[in-house]
Amino acid sequence: PQGRLLCGPGLRRSGAGLLVTKCGLLRHRPGGGGAYWVDSQQKRYVPVKGDHVIGIVTAKAGDVFRLDVGGSEPASLSYLAFEGATKRNRPNVQVGDLIYGQFVVANKDMEPEMVCIDSSGKSSGMGIIGQDGFLFKVSLGLIRKLLAPKCEIIQELSQLYPFELVLGMNGRIWVKAKTIQQTLIIVNILEACEYMTAEQRRQALAKLSGT
Repeated sequence: PQGRLLCGPGLRRSGAGLLVTKCGLLRHRPGGGGAYWVDSQQKRYVPVKGDHVIGIVTAKAGDVFRLDVGGSEPASLSYLAFEGATKRNRPNVQVGDLIYGQFVVANKDMEPEMVCIDSSGKSSGMGIIGQDGFLFKVSLGLIRKLLAPKCEIIQELSQLYPFELVLGMNGRIWVKAKTIQQTLIIVNILEACEYMTAEQRRQALAKLSGT
């Protein structure tokens, strides 16, 4: 189509056309720029600028933290990339902490760089994730499904138990419910829903709500 076109994961510009770089279903989001991408069951994450991800702090090197984000190389995160951070007021980040942040640099020629603030300097929900809870990994296709507006799976789960949920575009999910048992039930449902029909999922949730 004429006009501006946004290429997402799985697509690359090639001259006047587009080149598909991985197998899957071609998806399109209308409006604002008309974004196209390939939805696949890929498990290896490739950093993309603007993506919100969950990283695991693996090292502290001077003024920079190194984070495992599930890609081919670690990402960097400056101690100043937190809301209210200064040279005197440094964030209390330790090796092993979970960080929810956004990529500001992500290309094949440079090390991925994350921040935990938006363009106005606010955290907007980003930062260190609580010590409790459970972190697990799913396919990138399921993450995109869960991040869709008014996702039925999330709506149905919220009627079962109250819980906190953080979704990373790198296929990582952090969840915390009132008890460990409830947390593990939600984890099992989220892991299984990729292979269940909507009816099978509703039946499983109905059975749990009756126990």
